[in-house]
Amino acid sequence: MCEHSHDHDHEHPHDHASPEETLALLTYMLGHNRHHAQELHELAHGVEPDVADLLHEAVDAYEEGNARLEEALALLKEV
Repeated sequence: MCEHSHDHDHEHPHDHASPEETLALLTYMLGHNRHHAQELHELAHGVEPDVADLLHEAVDAYEEGNARLEEALALLKEV
């Protein structure tokens, strides 16, 4: 299960991050999301089928979002 803090109370300044900061943040977020998707997948194996189905749908949603993040990262790396 997850061994890191889930405090997501951080500021979202309205000034724009540098390209390097954006790349670093998106890279971090992609890894973070992958970690959570894996946790959900593992949890799905220990719950009743109806709940497992919903968790697997959540994993699919994470994977779809992660694919978009990967595309965005690839485009940023080309610049």
